[in-house]
Amino acid sequence: MAVSVKSEREIELMRESCRILGEVHDKLKEIISPGISTLEIDIEAEKLIRSYDCIPNFLHYNGFPGSICVSINEEVVHGIPKKSRKLKEGDIVSLDCGCIYKGYHSDAARTYPVGEVDPELLKLIKETENCFFEGIKFAKEGNHLHDISNAIADYAEKCGYGIVTALVGHGIGTSLHEDPSIPNYHMNNRGIKLVAGMTLAIEPMINLGRGDVDFLDDGWTCVTSDRLPSSHYENTILITKGEPEILTLPKR
Repeated sequence: MAVSVKSEREIELMRESCRILGEVHDKLKEIISPGISTLEIDIEAEKLIRSYDCIPNFLHYNGFPGSICVSINEEVVHGIPKKSRKLKEGDIVSLDCGCIYKGYHSDAARTYPVGEVDPELLKLIKETENCFFEGIKFAKEGNHLHDISNAIADYAEKCGYGIVTALVGHGIGTSLHEDPSIPNYHMNNRGIKLVAGMTLAIEPMINLGRGDVDFLDDGWTCVTSDRLPSSHYENTILITKGEPEILTLPKR
C-alpha cells in the first residue's frame, strides 16, 4: 500500500478543489424540492462545477454516465441521474460529487430531506453525519486508520443502524480513489499509522435497516437489500499534527 503524503503546494491545491466543492454542495442544496428530476440536479451540478473552471470527476469515471451520483431513499450510492426519476415529498436524496482543480480531486456527499420528511429519516440523516464526526475525532497524526473505522461503527451500532460493508472510503489526491481504503465497520487490526499531509475521503453509508446491499442491473446503483432508506455523508479531510482539517466544509 502506497499512501501519498501531500506537499504544501499540493495541500493548497486540494484546499481549493475542496473549497469549490463545498460551495457547489451548498448551491445544490437550494434546488432540492419535490418534482425536480435527478437529471436536472446533475445538469446544474455540472454547470456549477465548470463555472469554477473545474472538471466533474465522476463524469465517465469507469463509464459512469453522470457528473454526480443522485441516490434516492433505498439507493445507497451511485444513483444514475435520469430525466424520468423525480424527487417526491417525503423522500431523502444523497448527492455525491467531486471536482478536479488543476489536477487535484475533491469528493463529498450529503443527504437531504425532500419537503416534509418522516422524523425517523431526519434522525438517520443526522446520525450518519454524526458517524463522520465521531470517526474524525481519531483522524490525527500518530493515530491509526482503523481507529476512525471503529469509532464510526461504534456510533452507528449504538444507534441501531446497519453499516454498509460492501463500499468504503478512500485516499484522494491526483486520483479520485487512492490508498488507503477506509472501512466504516469494525476492523480487528489498527491499520496504518496516520501521517500529517494525508488526504482522506471518509464517508459513512448507514442504513435504517440491515447493512446488506444489492447492485442493480445498470451496473452502478447500489440499494439496500431490505429496501429501507440509506443515508450517506462524506468529506475530504486533511490529516495534520493536530485536529483534522475538513476541506469540503465551507468556512463560515
